[in-house]
Amino acid sequence: MKSKFTWIFTLLLAFFIQFSFAQKRTVTGVISDANGALPLTTVKVVGAQKGIEADMDGRYAIEVNAGDKLEFSYTGYETQIIPVGSQNTINVTLKAAVTTLTDVVVDSYRAQAKPKSANAVAVVTSKTIEGRPNASFVQTLQGQIPGLSISSGSGQPGSNNTTVILRGAGSINGNIEPLYVIDGVPQNSDNFRSINPGDIESVSVLKDAGATAIYGNRGANGVIVVKTKRASYDSSLNIKYIGQTGFSEMQSNRYHLMNSQQLLTLQRTYDSGGRGVGKSDDEIAAYRTYRWTDYFYRTGVSHNHQLSLSAGSKNLTSYTSLGFNDTEGILKGSDLKRFNFRSNLSGKSNDDKFNYSTVFTANFSRSNLVSSLGTGGVNQNYVLGAIQAVPYLYPEYVANPGTDNLTRGYPGSQWLFEKGANLEYTPWYLQDKLNGFKNFSEEVKGIGQLQASYKITPDLVAATQFGIDYTQINSYNRTAPDSFNGLYFRNTDENQEFGGSMSESFSRSVAMTTTTSLSYSKTFAEKHSIDAGIYTEYLRANGKSFGYTQNGLDPIFYADGATNGWIPYQSSNNFYVPDASASKSKAGLFSYFATADYDYDSKYGLSGTVRRDASYRFAGDYRWGTFWSISGRWNIDREKFMEGSKFTMLKLRASYGTTGNQDVLSTGVFGAGTLPRPQYGISSGYNNGIGYNLTQLPKDDLRWEIVTQTNIGTDFEVFNKKLRGTIDVYKKVTSDLFQPVQISAVNGTSSIYANFGSLSNKGVELKLDYDVISTKDARLTVNFNGSYNKNKIIDLPSVTGTNWDGSSLNGLREGGPLYEYYVTRYAGVNPANGNLLFYKKDGTITENPLQSDRVWTNKSLYPKYQGGFGLDGEYKGIFATAMFTYVLKSYRFDQDYSSLMDPTDLDLFNKSQDLLNYWTPDNRVTDVPALYATNASLGNFSDRFLVDASYVRLRYITVGYNFKKTLLEGTPFSTVRVYGQAENLATWSKWRGFDAESNRAGDFAQYPTPKIFTFGLEVQF
Repeated sequence: MKSKFTWIFTLLLAFFIQFSFAQKRTVTGVISDANGALPLTTVKVVGAQKGIEADMDGRYAIEVNAGDKLEFSYTGYETQIIPVGSQNTINVTLKAAVTTLTDVVVDSYRAQAKPKSANAVAVVTSKTIEGRPNASFVQTLQGQIPGLSISSGSGQPGSNNTTVILRGAGSINGNIEPLYVIDGVPQNSDNFRSINPGDIESVSVLKDAGATAIYGNRGANGVIVVKTKRASYDSSLNIKYIGQTGFSEMQSNRYHLMNSQQLLTLQRTYDSGGRGVGKSDDEIAAYRTYRWTDYFYRTGVSHNHQLSLSAGSKNLTSYTSLGFNDTEGILKGSDLKRFNFRSNLSGKSNDDKFNYSTVFTANFSRSNLVSSLGTGGVNQNYVLGAIQAVPYLYPEYVANPGTDNLTRGYPGSQWLFEKGANLEYTPWYLQDKLNGFKNFSEEVKGIGQLQASYKITPDLVAATQFGIDYTQINSYNRTAPDSFNGLYFRNTDENQEFGGSMSESFSRSVAMTTTTSLSYSKTFAEKHSIDAGIYTEYLRANGKSFGYTQNGLDPIFYADGATNGWIPYQSSNNFYVPDASASKSKAGLFSYFATADYDYDSKYGLSGTVRRDASYRFAGDYRWGTFWSISGRWNIDREKFMEGSKFTMLKLRASYGTTGNQDVLSTGVFGAGTLPRPQYGISSGYNNGIGYNLTQLPKDDLRWEIVTQTNIGTDFEVFNKKLRGTIDVYKKVTSDLFQPVQISAVNGTSSIYANFGSLSNKGVELKLDYDVISTKDARLTVNFNGSYNKNKIIDLPSVTGTNWDGSSLNGLREGGPLYEYYVTRYAGVNPANGNLLFYKKDGTITENPLQSDRVWTNKSLYPKYQGGFGLDGEYKGIFATAMFTYVLKSYRFDQDYSSLMDPTDLDLFNKSQDLLNYWTPDNRVTDVPALYATNASLGNFSDRFLVDASYVRLRYITVGYNFKKTLLEGTPFSTVRVYGQAENLATWSKWRGFDAESNRAGDFAQYPTPKIFTFGLEVQF
């Protein structure tokens, strides 16, 4: 390495000597933009660290050598590089820079300058993605794009539990999430734990039918197009390193857990056999209080390192990156390690007729995952133990059998097993599981792409693209034979001697996509231009998986991950015979489509797409579907009557079209449950022999769900581009919904899937950016985005216009939102006896509501309002960025709080201090029922614990310093940047729990999203 740097230094010294002897001269000129002179533009010789600034009239003068190149740069404008040549005067006109309004719109098939785009597209650049401490880049988009709802169901590193919905949920049973396309390669799922966010250049979110119809059968829920970084032609080697260290911790809550004295005293009062029964005040006072959240949760430490190298010659560019990430979860037993490699190449011929590019990325991740989240498993769910474990048991103590004395020593697995199933020992069961359980997943993910094009004529281009998405997942799970769970789950009634288990599974999927196109671009009579293309596309996917579970391990010979302790088959029983499984899947799509764009004088534009798709999921005439769109724009700012106005951009656009959803059961690319043929399953027959049962009746007219969308929007820039914004109004209707339709039970089943019914999403979206300060030394921009969406079911296959299973807390009804809560209304506590009170359907009050007293609440999990706001500023190298996100009118059941307010098991679990305000004859005015309320169970069907989960969150804040160029003179660095940032720093909400954000209708003992504090260093040379 030392010799390499010596060689580079020698080469640079030689260039320096050569330049020193060259003849110097002065080049002058004027720099302007479309509106006139551009003052204070930076001008420098390419490769030099310093430059000069143009004066207030845009004039400059700079000393150069023959062969130099001049670089002209100004905030908000595209940088230009011009060879000096023999001229002494170089006048330059800079074009407006890439912004959210003037960016190039990319949909993987074509690219347009955004002023010429008639579609609703939002772009997020690497600035707000790179360096964020999120396992998946999807989470960094939260709050940045109006209409894009992102809710995480778990803070576990590597967990694929994030729901992304664009412009409202568009299906009842089908997939509701967007299609993801990375470098032109569609993804089979939204699992991005193995993708390095630092490699992403930009993310384009395609919203309306004008943008998504080109994806046909997969564009119903919108499309998210990810473009990774590439180098530029004629650019020198740039080396960039980003290093980060972070700390994560649990968010706060307002459950107000009891201490030992409060809980033991309440047990004594309740007299249900708890430890506090019969104890005196002095005996109760002797107990310590231990918070089990301190044991199961921790401060997670993370490290992230990224190294990238980019360079370009006249005909070739190269971008290479390496990445490593190590993230500890805040819950013990969870973490993520990730390794990434990427190589992006681009090349062209001297005459620029032939162009090609390649993408290759190889990624490996290993996740240790906690299991049984959201369950009531007292010996399985760590979060349950952290929240509800009794505070008078401690990790370092164990209760002696038959006594209440506390002696030092760890509760061993055998001791716990001999004590039996005592739910009070929940924290010790889970403490034992931490030592005797392992669950991890390893993923290898590779994405490759080859794209080539050739200009047959200056106007006609032929192109082809081949992409491959490879994913392999190996999972491992084991329960030690000498652990409590290993002993407890033996079949002791049948004298099973050995316990414990070991499971491994392997899955592999390969999806290949080929696209061939012929595009034509021509300008006529200076003002008329046409861009058109025809395409064919073929997708082929193959999946394979297998796995086994070995029950019974010998603790003497057992070794983690090995087969040493496997128990051989015994003729007297089948306890130790491994269970095995295997599957194989195939999927395919074939499409041909066309696009056409017409522009007149950059003032009026008209675009259209039509796509014909065939899916393996459907049969006969219903295998093919046709999807189309038409869109138009009017660039009002180009009109003569706008001359002299304060608008530098004002564009009106509209679109209308259709897209399809082939994933009608949300089963993924390989799901084939909708195939229109009889489906049979294996069941237990006569005398426990093998039998077969009918699981699905044949139906040969099953087809796509169809989404028809109308969009009207405007883009504008005003006040010398200080204020920039976008407004969209849309209506999206999904028809031919895939639902179970009732049929006569004489067929052997009471329903059959069919295309029936519809739902709609209507909404408004707004995005604003305003430059409060924009000077040479200071910059401050504030931003806001928001959206409103009304989701409504239009038609259901039901005589009553409802679909409710008779027991759930939510259901479907015509005129209501998806999965609307259907409950009785809680009215408080009866001051006379402490029982719960409820409203009947007619508004009167009762203690004993009937099922017929349930009402539709017009409330659901899906929010009506959401968005974000923040600021981005810089002053003399000091920079700060802050982003707040908000969600309004989202409702969820707080099942954690419900459990903490349930007195029936307070002898086994901790409770909230709020329960101490329970009704008594001396405390009649309260909202907490009596401990012995006779109708307490009826509260489970009410809205008592249905909470408005709206929140405002400080999603992230970053503060840092960019070292000035003058401070870096004499160093090998061109850029040095240090910063600190925090994610999820503060949340304001009525939600009492650890995390107001969730993608579930009810939360119980789930992994919360943590606070994350990160310190970073970025250097370039």
